Amino acid sequence: MLLGLWVAKNDNQVRGVMVAGSTVLLAGAIWLTIYFVQQRAAGNTDTMLLANSMMWFKPLNIAFAVGVDGISVVMILLSAIIVFTGTFASWQLEPMKKEYFLWFVLLSSGVFGFFISTDMFTMFMFYEVALIPMYLLIGVWGTGAKEYSAMKLTLMLMGGSGLLIFGFLGIYYFSGASTMDVIELAKMHAMSKEVQNIFFPFVFVGFGILGALFPFHTWSPDGHASAPTAVSMLHAGVLMKLGGYGCLRIAMFIMPDALEMWAPVFLVLTTISVVYGALSACVQTDLKYINAYSSVSHCGMVLFALVMTTQTAITGAILQMLSHGLMTALFFACIGMIYHRAGTRDVRYLGGLMKVIPFLAVSYVVAGLANLGLPGFSGFVAEMTIFVGSFENAGLFHRVCTITACTSIVVTAVYILRVVGKILFQTIPNQKFYELHDATWDERFAIAGLIFCVAGLGLCPLFFENMIIDAVGPIFDHIIAYVPNLGNL
Repeated sequence: MLLGLWVAKNDNQVRGVMVAGSTVLLAGAIWLTIYFVQQRAAGNTDTMLLANSMMWFKPLNIAFAVGVDGISVVMILLSAIIVFTGTFASWQLEPMKKEYFLWFVLLSSGVFGFFISTDMFTMFMFYEVALIPMYLLIGVWGTGAKEYSAMKLTLMLMGGSGLLIFGFLGIYYFSGASTMDVIELAKMHAMSKEVQNIFFPFVFVGFGILGALFPFHTWSPDGHASAPTAVSMLHAGVLMKLGGYGCLRIAMFIMPDALEMWAPVFLVLTTISVVYGALSACVQTDLKYINAYSSVSHCGMVLFALVMTTQTAITGAILQMLSHGLMTALFFACIGMIYHRAGTRDVRYLGGLMKVIPFLAVSYVVAGLANLGLPGFSGFVAEMTIFVGSFENAGLFHRVCTITACTSIVVTAVYILRVVGKILFQTIPNQKFYELHDATWDERFAIAGLIFCVAGLGLCPLFFENMIIDAVGPIFDHIIAYVPNLGNL
C-alpha cells in the first residue's frame, strides 16, 4: 500500500490504492481467522500458529519472530476492520490526501506488526512505528489546539516507551536469557521475585500509559479531540489496545510473581480510571471529549479486568478490547461526520439532528446504546464478562473494587442518554441546520460496516470468545502456577 500510494498521481488513484489495499487487508484478516479456527478444530495445539523466526542482531539475540494465537487473531481482525472503514470515512479529507494516507498506512503497519510479534524488541520496534505517525496526523490534519495535543500525546507516549525499554532490558539481562522471545522467557521464569517486583511496574505503566491508566491518561482526551475522524477511529479503536495487550503478554505473562505485590496498586488505579472516566464524560460539552473520556473509562476496564487475574475476567478484557474498538470507531465516525456538517461539536449548540440528518442520528443512537451496554450489542457481552469474572475473585478488596467499577454502568447511561436527547431530539437551534445533508454513500458504507460488526459480536459472541479462551487459558495457567492464591488476595 505504501508503494502504491507513493506512485499515485492524483486523489482518485490514492483512493483506489487505499480501497484495494484495505480490502485485501480485511480479506487477509478474515482468512486468518477462518484458518486459525480450522487449525484448532483439526487438533493443532501449538501455542502460536504461523510462527517463524529470523535472527536480526545476534549480540543481543534479537530476532524477527512472529506468530499468532487467538488474542492476536481477533486484534488483527479488529485492526483490519478499522483501517477498511476508516478509509471510507476519510474519503473527502483535504488537503494533502496522499500524504495523509501514507502516514495512516504507516501507523497501521506498526499496529499489525505489534500484534504478530513474539520477540520483545521486535514488538517494541513496531510499537514505536505505530506511535510516531500520530504526531503528524494530529498536528497537520487535526482541528482545534492540534499542535498542543500532538506534542502532549507524543511526549507522554514516548515517556512510556522509555519505561518500556528499561523494563525490557531488565527482563533480558536479569533473566540470563539468550533470547528475547516472549514465550521462551515466560517458560524460563529465571528472574527472582524481587527482580520481578522491580521491573513489573516499568512494563505495566509503560503499556498502561497507552491504555489510559490513571493518572497518565491526560494525553488521550486532547489527542482524540484534535485528531481527524479516521485517526480518532484508529487511535481509540486499535492503538489504545496495544496497552492492554502488552500488559498481559509481557508484564503479567513473563513476571507473574510480581502480581502479588503490584496487583492491588494497579487495581486501585484502574478502578479510578473506570469511574473517573465516566464521571468526567458527564461534565463535557464537546462530543469528542465525551467519547474520549468514555474511552478512558472503557479502556480502564481492560486493565481492571487483567489485574483481577481470573480466567473469565481476562477473557472479558480481550472481548472489551474488541468491543470497544468497534464501538468507539463507530462513535468517532458519527461525531466527525456531524462536525463536518454542523461546524460544531458543542452539545449546547446542537439539536434536532434526527430531523435533518436521520441516518447519522440513528447511527449515533446505535453507537450510544452499544456504549452503555445494551443487550444485543458488543458492549453488553464484554462488560458482563468482565464484571462476572472480576467478582469471581474471592478477595474482599477485589469485590469492593468490582462493585465500585460497576457504578460506571449507571454513569455511562446518564451521559449517553443526555447527549442523545439533547443533540438529536430537541428543537433545532440554528436555521442553517435545515440545509444539512445526510451521510454520503461512502460514509454510509463505513458506518453500516461498523454497526454490523458491533451487532454481530453482541449477538454471536461465542465464535470469538472461544478463540480468546483458547489463548487466555495457557497464559492464565502459567500465572496461577506461580501465584496460586492470586484469586483470594
